[in-house]
Amino acid sequence: MNAAVPDALVTGHEALIDGLTLPDPDDRHVLAAAIRCGASVIVTFNARDFPEDRLAPFGIEVQHPDEFIDNLFDLDQAAVVAAAQKQRRTLKNPPIDADRYLDILLKQGLTRVVRDLVSFRTVL
Repeated sequence: MNAAVPDALVTGHEALIDGLTLPDPDDRHVLAAAIRCGASVIVTFNARDFPEDRLAPFGIEVQHPDEFIDNLFDLDQAAVVAAAQKQRRTLKNPPIDADRYLDILLKQGLTRVVRDLVSFRTVL
C-alpha cells in the first residue's frame, strides 16, 4: 500500500488511542488514525464497530465500501472504471473474466458497485 499510495501511512496517532471508546477496543487505532489525518470517512464492512455517536464529535462518518465506491463513481466514473480494470488485471492465477469479476464483487456485498460497473463490462 505504501508504494501505491505514498501518503497512506498515518503516524503520530498512537497517543490518541487510549482516550477513545469503541465497541471493539482493537478498532480504536483506526479512529485515532482517522482523527490524526483529518479523514472524514472510515470505510469498513463493520460499520457497527464504529457507532455514529462515537465518530460524530470528530466530524467522521462510517461508510460501507459499497456506498463509498458508489459515491466515488458519482464523482468520477472514469477513475472507478480504471481502478476496476487495474484490479481485475492483477487477478492472474487464475485469470478472471469481467463477468466473474462482477460476480465476485456481488458476493462481497458490493451491489451498487456492480450496478455501476455492469454497463462497462466490455472494457473491464
